[in-house]
Amino acid sequence: MPYPIESKLVIAVSSSALFDLAESDEVFRTRGDEAYREWMSARRDEPLAPGNAFWFIRRFLSLNRGFGEGEGPAEVVLLSRNDPEAGLRVFNSIRHYALGISRAAFLDGRSPYPYLGAFNASLFLSANSGDVRSAIESGLPAGLIMSSGFGEDEEGELRVAFDFDGVIAGDEAERLYRSPGGPEKFEETELRKADQPLDPGPMKPFFEKLAALQRHQRSLGRGSQPAVRTAIITARNAPAHERVVNTLKSWGIFTDEIFFLGGIEKRRILEVYKPHLFFDDQLSHLEGAGPMAACVHVPFGVANRPRGG
Repeated sequence: MPYPIESKLVIAVSSSALFDLAESDEVFRTRGDEAYREWMSARRDEPLAPGNAFWFIRRFLSLNRGFGEGEGPAEVVLLSRNDPEAGLRVFNSIRHYALGISRAAFLDGRSPYPYLGAFNASLFLSANSGDVRSAIESGLPAGLIMSSGFGEDEEGELRVAFDFDGVIAGDEAERLYRSPGGPEKFEETELRKADQPLDPGPMKPFFEKLAALQRHQRSLGRGSQPAVRTAIITARNAPAHERVVNTLKSWGIFTDEIFFLGGIEKRRILEVYKPHLFFDDQLSHLEGAGPMAACVHVPFGVANRPRGG
C-alpha cells in the first residue's frame, strides 16, 4: 500500500552532517575554492567517512523496508553548500553506503535552509551552526548535530527523544524560570495555567510528523518495518508535569514515554533509552551525552541568547 503523501516524513540533511568533510573543509579553508573542487573531483570515487547524522539517517531510511520504490514513509533530501562538481563525490558516497537518497540541492556556497519548504521538510540537520541559527530565526525546524551516537543496534526500532521547553514547546516557561524569583514564579504559574497549552516550539512539526507516522504504522500493522518510538526527557517535575501532558493532548500528539527528571542528569535516562537522536536547547544537557545518542542542539529561545541580550 503506498504511503499517504500527507503523512510522509521528509528530513533534509547537509552533506557535512551526513559525511565527515573535515579534511576537505581544511583544503577549502587553506587553499581556496578552486583547489577544493579539484581535490574533491580527484577523489570522487573515494567514499567519504560517515558523519554525525549518518547512523540516524540510515536507521530512519530503514522505515521504507518492505515498501516499493518511493512508496515508503521516510524521505531524505540532501541540501548542500557544495557545488555540483564536488557533489559528485557526495552522491558516490551515498551510493557506496546504499542510502536511499535520490533528491539533492547543491548550492555552491549558498545557505540551504530557505529550500526546506520547497522539499516539504519537517527537519533540517546540519553541521553548520550559522545555517541552523538562521533557519531557527526564520521559524524553521533545524538543529546542529553534534555527535554520531552509538552507531547501529539490532533492536529494529527508531527511537527519537526530545527535551520539552524550548524544543517541542516554546520557551515561555524557561523565560519565567530565569526571571527574578523564577523557580517560585514558575511553579505557581504552571499550576495556574495547567490547562492552558503552551505555544509550539521549533521541533513541534517534526514531533507531530513522527506521531502521525506511529499512528499509520499501527493502522497497517508494523510487519517488517522498524517501529518508531518517541520520548520526552524534561527537567520538569510534579506539579509542573500537568501542563506538559495537557499541551500534548491539545495538539492531539501521543508520545510513548515521558521522563520528568526534576534536575536529575538526562544522560542517566539516555544511557537506558538509547535514542538514535536527541534534541535539547541547552548545550549543558548535551555535554557527555555523545556516546549515548546523536545529540542535536536547537539554538532557540532565552537559553541561547547572549548574556544581557
